[in-house]
Amino acid sequence: MKKLTTIASDIRVHALLCCSAAVLLTACGGGVADTGAAQPTQTAAYSSKSGVVASQEVATTPASDAAETTPAVADAAPAAGASFDLAGYASHPLSADAATTAPPEQSFAADGTPKLLASSVAIDVTASATVPATSINYYVATTGSDTAAGTKAAPFKTLARAIKAVTKAGTTVWVAPGTYAGGVKTTASGTAASRIYFVSTTKWGAKIVPPASSVNTTAFDNRGNYVSIIGFDVDGSQPGSGKAWLHGIYTGGSYDMIQENHVHHIANKAACTSAGGSAIGVDSYYHGVMGDVVANTVNDIGPASCKFIQGIYVSTSGTIKNNLVYRVGEAAIHLWHDATNVIITNNTVAKSHFGVIVGGGDYYFTSAGNNNTIVANNIFYDNGTGISEEGKTGSGNRYTNNLVAKNGTAIKLQNGKTATGTISSDPLFVGYSATAATPNFHLTSSSPAIARGTATNAPATDIDGKARNSTTGFDLGAYQH
Repeated sequence: MKKLTTIASDIRVHALLCCSAAVLLTACGGGVADTGAAQPTQTAAYSSKSGVVASQEVATTPASDAAETTPAVADAAPAAGASFDLAGYASHPLSADAATTAPPEQSFAADGTPKLLASSVAIDVTASATVPATSINYYVATTGSDTAAGTKAAPFKTLARAIKAVTKAGTTVWVAPGTYAGGVKTTASGTAASRIYFVSTTKWGAKIVPPASSVNTTAFDNRGNYVSIIGFDVDGSQPGSGKAWLHGIYTGGSYDMIQENHVHHIANKAACTSAGGSAIGVDSYYHGVMGDVVANTVNDIGPASCKFIQGIYVSTSGTIKNNLVYRVGEAAIHLWHDATNVIITNNTVAKSHFGVIVGGGDYYFTSAGNNNTIVANNIFYDNGTGISEEGKTGSGNRYTNNLVAKNGTAIKLQNGKTATGTISSDPLFVGYSATAATPNFHLTSSSPAIARGTATNAPATDIDGKARNSTTGFDLGAYQH
């Protein structure tokens, strides 16, 4: 596989997040001059409130080089006040004895353009989400110290320091509950057989927040291949001074997994400009392919009606499964640029300008357009438009078994295509309110979404880890009844 390379000065923030298909084929703005070598215009911030780590950049020198490569002792007692016990993962994706399945290797043309994968090729989500035992482990806790060894007994204090220590495949960073500075960037890559993992030990227990004065606009910027980011709460609701967060979790690598995170209140106080933004961005600008976005909750993204701010934004191949997305300024799920061969299944989407936009345009490497994308088993409810094809799309896109209701426009497809198995009834959520802080999107026993899905490409469990199978029937949306 061709190794990803990052432009030396990082002058480009990935136009991925600056375009809306609602304003088709408008210029994305190109590169943005960088104010520092470490981070492009998507950098991050954090608040120096009580309990918040106070340093955005690691200023200290590690105690020794050995601390960078020596794994923590497996049975060492955790530092006082720090808990590294796993909690909150109903689907148990973090089993130490689980084996990962190596995904297919991506090939590239002579000019560096990624060759398209067959639409039937996808990473096994269940396998890819697991965290097997790795040979190198680092630990992070708010009670730690960045001059410590990064072991369970002597953890680092900041996420930035732990990221600096990660240089090899087969590394896991375990982050204890607490509040940590965002604005971090990782460039290390794993391999198909030996991934790199960043894990909040308690689901949503490790909170990533903006700094008091931010020079960056991205909370967590990953450029490495075979990297998994699991279980963090990325909260942009309390920006400090400086640059506002426009991006939550961004990945420009290949075969990366963004799973079970809560990304919310990103850019909702920012000015609506063509600089754009998104909660989760999976980008092809650095030749990234096959990114997986699985079982995340994304809400309150961008100013209302801002066409430049997206929920889950993908410009390459991959999967978008089991996500809950609501109250997004533009599209809850948006495919653009070089996006193609994307499987979008069992997501619940509500109260956004668009439920899903499937399209291609403003290309990085190819002008083929979006093709062989599958949109199935989803719920698109109470949006401006439910499903919309925009830009250049192919005849291989398929739309099956979706519930599309209470949208201003239900479905708009191109090339004479039609959706099949569409349900137009109210999904009958347990407790839906467009303005509630946490609407309840579980299905009532009378929901028309129950057992109406297709088994093809459906994930094995729902967002809560509840099994989906042919006996109970495959429900639509992120939640299995």
